[in-house]
Amino acid sequence: CALMPAPSESMLSAHISTLRLRSIGVLFLCTLLLILNMGSGETFADEPAQLVKILVTYHSLSGNTERMAEAVVEGAKSVPGVEVLLKRVGQVTAEDLFSADAVVVGSPVYWSNMSGEVKTFFDNWQFKFGVFPEFKMKNKVGAAFVTGAQIAGGKEVTMLTILAAMLGNQMIVVGGGGAFGASATTEGDSPGIDNKELAEAKALGLRVAEVARRFKAGSAQ
Repeated sequence: CALMPAPSESMLSAHISTLRLRSIGVLFLCTLLLILNMGSGETFADEPAQLVKILVTYHSLSGNTERMAEAVVEGAKSVPGVEVLLKRVGQVTAEDLFSADAVVVGSPVYWSNMSGEVKTFFDNWQFKFGVFPEFKMKNKVGAAFVTGAQIAGGKEVTMLTILAAMLGNQMIVVGGGGAFGASATTEGDSPGIDNKELAEAKALGLRVAEVARRFKAGSAQ
């Protein structure tokens, strides 16, 4: 069979030049893609996180529930990117309610239930603010805290009634500080609000803020 002629030096030189050009082109393309990717990452990192708004609202006659509310606020504010509004239930507006990403409601325990003022607040969600039929509170984070004179005076029942009202509005309820929320026993061996109970309220505020922030970040993607 016939033998192929050996390639000349000029042919080899041209082939090597072609390979070099291709290598340079691939290297340039990879470098360009890397720069673009790095730039894209910096853009997203520089974008400010969405502000999370939390409404903490309560009823208080003695001041005990108010102290717990203030501790909830302190815990929530410890999470970056969180704005907290503290109001009594009778002062809350439709704008306060609907602009919040999370709502934490506190009540004293009256006859093993929430106070009349807090019940009226929940009733006003519909009668005053018109949450239904659009379910305007849907997917907002909700939580509860209570104060009661006795150890077994209905604190857990009261927290559950608050959470039930939130569940009825298709909210996402969370615990924190305790199984169903934060609570304080205001008479007996530890009258008023002690540091342990304040710590539980802070823990509730922290948890609500963290959950609300994660949920809002996930919803934005």
